[in-house]
Amino acid sequence: MEHLFKDLTLKSCHLTSVHRRDDVRIFYKECISLNQAGFEVELVVADGKGNAQKEGIAIYDAGIKESSKRLSRMIKTVWMIYRQTLGLDADIFHFHDSELIPLGLLLKWRGKKVIYDVHEDLPRQISSKYYLPESIRPLLSKFAEFIENCSAGCFSAISAATPHIRDRFLKFNAHTVDVNNFPRLDNLSFADLPWKERQRKICYIGGISENRGILELVDALSAIDATLDLAGDFYPISLKKKLTGRPGWKKTNELGFLNREEIKGVLASCKVGIVTLYPTDSYMHSLPVKMFEYMAAGIPVVASSFPLWRDIIEKYECGCCVNPHDYQEIAKAVKRLLDDDALAQKMGENGRRAVEKYFNWENESKKMLELYKAML
Repeated sequence: MEHLFKDLTLKSCHLTSVHRRDDVRIFYKECISLNQAGFEVELVVADGKGNAQKEGIAIYDAGIKESSKRLSRMIKTVWMIYRQTLGLDADIFHFHDSELIPLGLLLKWRGKKVIYDVHEDLPRQISSKYYLPESIRPLLSKFAEFIENCSAGCFSAISAATPHIRDRFLKFNAHTVDVNNFPRLDNLSFADLPWKERQRKICYIGGISENRGILELVDALSAIDATLDLAGDFYPISLKKKLTGRPGWKKTNELGFLNREEIKGVLASCKVGIVTLYPTDSYMHSLPVKMFEYMAAGIPVVASSFPLWRDIIEKYECGCCVNPHDYQEIAKAVKRLLDDDALAQKMGENGRRAVEKYFNWENESKKMLELYKAML
């Protein structure tokens, strides 16, 4: 499959106004997989870091977003990205942000093949956006769903990051597939310490916010003999002030945003991975990449007891499910794993095998390439 397009001269152009140029799903999974399959791949971003060439991918910078007002910045950035596409002539344009829907429609009007890559269930996600007044979230959610539903059928195809999102868009576009954001197998090499030589450390990797369970996680630390490696950015930044006064914060190693290699180092030294997100409509149907990265690293998972997640964790016996609002239950699950090395190591090995067989990017990339093949 990876050599599917080797004998053709085809170009794929990925567009993002929000994500980093080294975003794992966009760059390291989709762009590189397409390049390996024979595509000439371009990536248009808006970060002000300039044009570049990286791992065979041409990166074009549309310019930095300067306005401090979110709506103004979005409108300006969409225009900047669109102007950049005028000089590019790709066989397929593949965009990754809902704010780029107008651009996608313009490209389709110009006769281009266009894929909308839906990373999140936006209407449900809006309900938990901390920067939006609660009074207007329901209205904005309905408006976002209306826009996505109306535009979905206009695009050549929809690539959905979860089966739940796929099922939603299938009603409007028959060319919808789920391409799940699972880890790449070639990134599963970790400098693993022997289990008994690892410290009593747990880890959380990803965006840090209240609805991702950070308050309960820090509170749980006060009830267990362990430290937390915390890697990611705070949303909002002021959230950190709520945490520093809690007893558990003294056991927290704040690491900030880490690159892929630094994350590998954290995962290689910890004994438990945490993903105790709140039961919002958005999270309950998600497949968080961090959960599968923990599994890939061979460490057991302590996760929210959502039906979808519980089915995976119980089926493959790779961790424990808890009530994310109950810090004592979180602490009890973590302590159980930290106190029983044999159990924790066995669960970690089970998770690793599940990723190697089922939950990996190599399986998902085949769906993406088949979608491209069908379009061409």
